[in-house]
Amino acid sequence: MKIQKPLVLAIPKGRILSDVAPLMASAGIEPEDDFFNESSRRLQFSTKDPSIDLIRVRSFDTATFLAFGAAHLAICGSDVLMEFDHSEIYSPVDLKVGKCRLSVAGPKELAATEDPMQWSHLRIATKYPNITKRYFAARGVQAECIKLNGAMELAPRLGLCRRIVDLVSSGATLTANGLVEMEKISEISARLAVNRAAFKTNPQTINMWIDRFKEVSDGIEDK
Repeated sequence: MKIQKPLVLAIPKGRILSDVAPLMASAGIEPEDDFFNESSRRLQFSTKDPSIDLIRVRSFDTATFLAFGAAHLAICGSDVLMEFDHSEIYSPVDLKVGKCRLSVAGPKELAATEDPMQWSHLRIATKYPNITKRYFAARGVQAECIKLNGAMELAPRLGLCRRIVDLVSSGATLTANGLVEMEKISEISARLAVNRAAFKTNPQTINMWIDRFKEVSDGIEDK
């Protein structure tokens, strides 16, 4: 008899993990203890359910592992899914955690004098060049993007550009660096995403996990 290999669920490291862990538990995924050990260098972990394993990767890598079939399911921020826009990824469940927004921000004095609807050409520092270009192109605005992976708020202060596009939650980091939100691009939350090829070859099991996570996320909405 052919032994079925466990499905692989990619989980993002960092801030979102603390929000996602209770959802996983409610959906019936209990990782081995080492998964929660922040000093552990391991990246793949078993669970109490032999049908599913976990890998812990950087948030921006979840979509890549999923799109190329190294993972069958993933918990991804909708910002990551939008940025890479892989045709092989299907994201059926909004988990309703990890909520924030993707916004254009700039110095307070700039925001006080500018109307975003009058923009025609922008230079923007961002981790999200694809989303940024698509968003402004739809408005007929040319966006020149400077790709940064962090310390975005320094870019206007040091003259690299006048505006940034980044995730905003409380806005405290913007305020601390003399910046304000000028325009919201999109609301962001964590999603359960699926590799389409895996879905076609193993629909029963993957649908089971989709249904479990949907039930959990619907419970969050009802609270």
